Amino acid sequence: PFNCIFAIIKLFNIEKFMNKIIILNGPNLNLLGEREKNQYGNITLKQIEEKCRSYAKENKLELSFYQSNIEGELVEKIQDVRNHYHGLIINAGGYTHTSVAIHDALKLIKFPIIELHISNIYNREEFRHKSLISDIATGGIFGLGTEGYILAIISIQKIIENENR
Repeated sequence: PFNCIFAIIKLFNIEKFMNKIIILNGPNLNLLGEREKNQYGNITLKQIEEKCRSYAKENKLELSFYQSNIEGELVEKIQDVRNHYHGLIINAGGYTHTSVAIHDALKLIKFPIIELHISNIYNREEFRHKSLISDIATGGIFGLGTEGYILAIISIQKIIENENR
């Protein structure tokens, strides 16, 4: 029976009707729940991913996650996903303010991009006020805590649905 299901999916190319979204997380986000709790709260990245996966499953979205502390790995991931997804959500962490390489890689993306930050980068240190991603992103979510991840998924889902009409 499973082989028949896979054959039908392949025959009718059903997977193309599922919106594929990837969430990229930059440096130090692997330490959520441990670092700067006054800024980021107690929730871990794993808990955020579980919550997002649950939402995605309920809404028939294919959701992937990737986190790296290394700029080049994030650039390679952006390059790798450019032809395989319908939407990208990025919390580039500290690279938001410094990475021309991530900026240039994101310019290759032809589908919607949401820039995401747990804290409000405009209410923090002056050096955080400049984003090298904002001018490329379709939209941004800042300062709404870890709920921003679900809000970003909802937003990108709506953008994708509107583009497909």
